[in-house]
Amino acid sequence: MEVSHFPSKLLEEAVEAFAGLPGIGKKTALRLVLFLLRQDKNVVEHFGQTINRLKKEIRYCKSCNNISDKDICDICANPHRDHTTVCVVENPQDVMAVENTGQYHGIYHVLGGLISPVDGIGPDDLILKPLENKIHNGEVKEIILALSTTMEGDTTNFYLYKKFKDYPVKITTLARGVSVGGELEYADEVTLGRSIANRTLFQDVFKL
Repeated sequence: MEVSHFPSKLLEEAVEAFAGLPGIGKKTALRLVLFLLRQDKNVVEHFGQTINRLKKEIRYCKSCNNISDKDICDICANPHRDHTTVCVVENPQDVMAVENTGQYHGIYHVLGGLISPVDGIGPDDLILKPLENKIHNGEVKEIILALSTTMEGDTTNFYLYKKFKDYPVKITTLARGVSVGGELEYADEVTLGRSIANRTLFQDVFKL
């Protein structure tokens, strides 16, 4: 049964705010709001302060565009990582998914989206400059295109391949253990780990 009547305008506004989050319907939003109302005032204040700090203080790594507490994230700052291998992903969730496999020890580059003409997202909307600088400076030996196996992901993969294929850089892509049409962050860790370990040359997969 859909929530339609609220005894308080403040309650309704809070429910609307929670319902604006992805995957949260009005009934779930109402349960969350009522749960917070039952909590101690200090708990709720801490919750609100945490969200405010997240928005005000969160940074994006200047080297890879991943979410960070500092100008350079812990992965990019780690001297034990392989800085000559860059795994290109769509978003920070994908970084976390790959890290959870324990199979990858290079660094990352977060595009911040995928090319999607239907949604009005073109190549200029992607975050590419830090990656371009690394390639131009000869810092990169291999680019792993680890994007979702969707039409948007494949379109972006092809664009990046064409953009960087003339540089002395090996361009690889995930083995197709990740299901076609699937998003990277939802792949199980074993499958994703094998896809990284068994990655293949991009041009061989797409017969370019």
